[in-house]
Formats: sequence, C-alpha cells, structure tokens
Amino acid sequence: MRVIFLFLVMVASLTVSSQKPEFRFTMEGIGDNREFHNGQSRSQTILGSLGSALAGMTFDGHSLFAGISHLLEFGSSIDFHQPKLVLYYGYEDPIKAFRFGSFPRRGTVDFPLAMLADTLLYYRPLIEGMSGKLSGDWGHQLAFVDWTGRQTGTVRESFMAGTSGEIAVKKWFLQNYVLLNHLAHPALKIAGQHIKDYFGYALLTGFRSGQDQPFRTEIKGGLLSSLFRERSVTGGFQASYGLYLEGIGSYRNYGLKATWFGGDPLQFAHGDPLYRFKNYVRADALWYFVNHKNVKGRFNWSFHAVSGRIDQSQQLSLIVIL
Repeated sequence: MRVIFLFLVMVASLTVSSQKPEFRFTMEGIGDNREFHNGQSRSQTILGSLGSALAGMTFDGHSLFAGISHLLEFGSSIDFHQPKLVLYYGYEDPIKAFRFGSFPRRGTVDFPLAMLADTLLYYRPLIEGMSGKLSGDWGHQLAFVDWTGRQTGTVRESFMAGTSGEIAVKKWFLQNYVLLNHLAHPALKIAGQHIKDYFGYALLTGFRSGQDQPFRTEIKGGLLSSLFRERSVTGGFQASYGLYLEGIGSYRNYGLKATWFGGDPLQFAHGDPLYRFKNYVRADALWYFVNHKNVKGRFNWSFHAVSGRIDQSQQLSLIVIL
C-alpha cells in the first residue's frame, strides 16, 4: 500500500508541474500454446494479460515517466508475479534517442529468436538499465544494458548488454546483432558453481520490397554464432557457427514466413532452445486480424521441424495502446 500511495503522489505531482502531461495505458493479451516433444523446448500454455499504466511529462524532447507493469497469468493468483515499477528518463530528437531507468522492452530491443526468445517479452517486459539509439538516412544503431540480477547471498549477479542495427540502401539492407550475457557468483559462493559468459552475434543481409503496397516481401540470410565459457570448466570459449535464412511474404492481413538454421548447436543464455539443434526449420502462417493505430492483433500457427519430428505452436497477441 505504501508503494501504491507513493506512486499516486508521484503521478499527481507530475500532472500538476509538467509542461505536457501524458498518460499511457498498455494492455497485451497473451495466448501462447506450445506442443513440443523434441527434448529441448518445454510444452506449455501461457494465457494472460500484461498491462502497464504510466503518467509523466514531456518537454523539449525530454521525458519523465513513472508507473506500474504487471503480468496476470490466468489460473494463478494476482500476486503470482510481482508488479514491476516503471520509472525512466528519456530524450529523443530526429537523430538520437536515450533512455535511463526501468522502461518497456517491447519496441526497444528486437533480436533474432535464436538470441533472445519471445517469452522474455512476457516474463521480463522491462529493461532495467539504459539504451541509446542513433538514426539517419543510412539506417539506425541501438545499444543497451539490462541489469538482470542484483547480487545477494543467494542471487547471482548478472547483466545483459548488446547492440543491433541496420544499414539500408534502397531495398537492400545489412543487419548486425551482438549480445553478451554475464552470470557471476552470489555473495556467498556455492561450491561447484562457476562464472558463465555467453557471447554471440549475427550478420544478416537481404532485401525488402513493396513496403507501401498490399503485397510485401522480405528475404534475408547470413551468419549466426555463439561463444560460451564456464570459467574453470570449459578451458576457454566454445564457439558455434551456423547459417540462417528467413523469408516472409504478406498480402494485406495475411502472411507466410519460413525460417531455416543449420550448423553447430547455439548457446545463448535467453535464446530459443530450438536453435540448440543442428538443423531447424520453422514455418508460420500469420493473420493480422486487427490493424488499428491503437490496437494490433496477430495470430500465427507455427510448425517446427527438428530431428525428423514436427511440432507445432499457436500464438495470439492483442496489444492495445492508449
């Protein structure tokens, strides 16, 4: 109750003193069913609502927002997941953007699923750290730091840092992704527990066409790599390399997407486990059933082929932003 009271006081003070008071409400409906029997990914059904309410002010490109973000998984008690405090300062102009504090992950960081799985958007929807982005006619480049574990007697210190960007020339583009995850010791060291470092990158190139037309396409491919080290165990970094291809075509509210990965099993701290197979094929049928400026709805039916087995999953996402 004390936290809620302080939050309401903060909202009131921001509203009174701000140059331009703003209120933002976001609700994401989550329907995610995964029927996996491949030995790496866990079968599960995730149903819930992820909501956030923010209040703040903007002035001369500067912004300050405070609020609450909370995930309610259907079938669980309201306190199954603890509410998260959203509190950040931001600055934005046509060339650069910067945020510091606790702010939404969606719309800020976008990496291939091999490097960052989509469940991170459900269970860790906030970045707790900072991000900076440069943009221009040439493309854009983003860098971020996310502090994922504050060291205690039992909790291991950990953080995630990365950069991603794209250089575009007409229809052609070159994308880069670099990601680091560091997992250190808790304050009370546990016998047999060692520091772990995950490092990886992707370099992809391709082309996209028809972005302003009913029929749109994008094809890209390139190199995916991961390096993993468990200190005092692996004797250095273990490197993995693979080829990645992705193609997507859409017409109005419907789309098809195909993905292929082939190479060494990848090791990322928060990556999709299906990329731990040497050969992975995925096909998605997409339906964008709502396409309003404040409401976005998408359903995709996915098929996953690994080790001669085909699994499937279905995802429904409904995002309302006011």
